[in-house]
Amino acid sequence: MTNTELIEKIKKLKEEKDAVILAHYYVDDDVQAIADYVGDSFYLAKVATNIEKKVIVFCGVMFMGESAKILNPEKTVLLPDETADCPMAHMAQIDRIKELREQYEDLAVVCYVNSTAELKMHSDICVTSSNALEIVKSIPNKNIFFIPDQNLGSFIKDKVKDKNIILNDGYCHVHHELSKESVLKAMEEHKDAAFLVHPECRKEIVDLAEYAGSTAGIIDYATKSDKKEFIIGTELGVMYELREKNPDKKFYPAYEKQICPNMKKITLERVADALENMTYEVKLTEEVIDKANAPLKRMLEY
Repeated sequence: MTNTELIEKIKKLKEEKDAVILAHYYVDDDVQAIADYVGDSFYLAKVATNIEKKVIVFCGVMFMGESAKILNPEKTVLLPDETADCPMAHMAQIDRIKELREQYEDLAVVCYVNSTAELKMHSDICVTSSNALEIVKSIPNKNIFFIPDQNLGSFIKDKVKDKNIILNDGYCHVHHELSKESVLKAMEEHKDAAFLVHPECRKEIVDLAEYAGSTAGIIDYATKSDKKEFIIGTELGVMYELREKNPDKKFYPAYEKQICPNMKKITLERVADALENMTYEVKLTEEVIDKANAPLKRMLEY
């Protein structure tokens, strides 16, 4: 089946199933093109709370589908590929959270939304790269355990000196593996380009950037900037939206292999199959939904 035929099939199935398609910036271009809403984790979480359709097809990884289900327990949430998972989402230990809660009476567990539903259950508030700094600054707790991403946690810690921010050891392999050598090489090749980076990258990479922020922040910065060339330090799926919004500007990857293999599992074929067969449904227990809902809802207040 051609892409054109798949797109028509998806449109027809959406109407039949009363479905809406949400897509993250990191999935393939053709999937972003057919989505009803495209954005980063924060934007999609907000959108998910206002969906009127009965079925949500989430084109992203498992933690995103889980978050949509937690915020919409009455709706059917489908993940086109059940193996599309984020390794970092699992990189924190419940035992470590319990240990630190015993050690610090006022501990706040601040949980990056890129995490499993189970981790969210044991957290006080969720954050995204869009609002993590604002939230950490605003909560009254002095002692904070930031999970699961060490690099975003370090980025926040450098900017909030009056709090004891305890870092976890998790990381996104796509961002963590971006090397200083690769960035400097790209900067040498494109001397007039501004380097824009996601704070999931290591500090030595972030320090080289003109701007460090969320995926949506990177898009917004490049769109508003007077500059015409940019080096991008995040997953390369974002290039689609950057070029759609800025056809007169040039974008170069900091490294050609900034690709998330799990995000790329979401294809037009998978989306069509998900709608046709109502697979793969995200299912969570009432207890998980109840306990994970509060920290997610707190995040959306910012």
